Amino acid sequence: MTMTQQAEMAMRQPSKFWDRHAKGYAKRPVSDQAGYERKLKVTQQYLSPEMNVLEFGCGTGTTALIHAPFVNHIHATDLSEGMLAIAREKAVKGSIDNVTFERASVEGFSADDASFDVVMTHSLLHLLEDKDAAVAKTHRLLKPGGLFVSSTVCIGDAMPWLRPVLPIGRFLGLLPLVRFLRAEPLARDIEAAGFRIEHEWQPGSRKALFLVARKI
Repeated sequence: MTMTQQAEMAMRQPSKFWDRHAKGYAKRPVSDQAGYERKLKVTQQYLSPEMNVLEFGCGTGTTALIHAPFVNHIHATDLSEGMLAIAREKAVKGSIDNVTFERASVEGFSADDASFDVVMTHSLLHLLEDKDAAVAKTHRLLKPGGLFVSSTVCIGDAMPWLRPVLPIGRFLGLLPLVRFLRAEPLARDIEAAGFRIEHEWQPGSRKALFLVARKI
């Protein structure tokens, strides 16, 4: 089996889940609009017109398309073709031509080391089989001094009672894989992977941990 075939098999099950939910996901309002806008504003303070950006898990493309006017180019990836179809429609409607969308998992995505100025992962790390491998790959893909921008749900802090429930939901096909991450260990793991955290914000234990970390 080739590496391409292995990557495709790894994407198949989770991509089916997100393909089924793509239209509903696109229609759902942001749960914390004020918090989302704050994260956008903070991120944009770090962006500049010459930057090339990678986003893992771009979903329906909203964040990538909002940031597009502030950078040279964004390469946005997701494992769900259903999500990407909606993202591409948004880009066409918005006449945005500096965002490229690609179907790829974090594990399957291929690019030269030190290819990007910024890597973004929003609402993704807690959905991965191996978030440490994803953070390490992010470090490799960033240029020296590049930025890792992430927003991660930390269920381990907020809703530990969900631990026995989520595996059942996943077995029934009602839920994706969800890891029980906690904010403090997550931040320390990112630092241990070779980053210096420059901005950290979590508006309450039930909210996502937002980090801007620089490759050192």
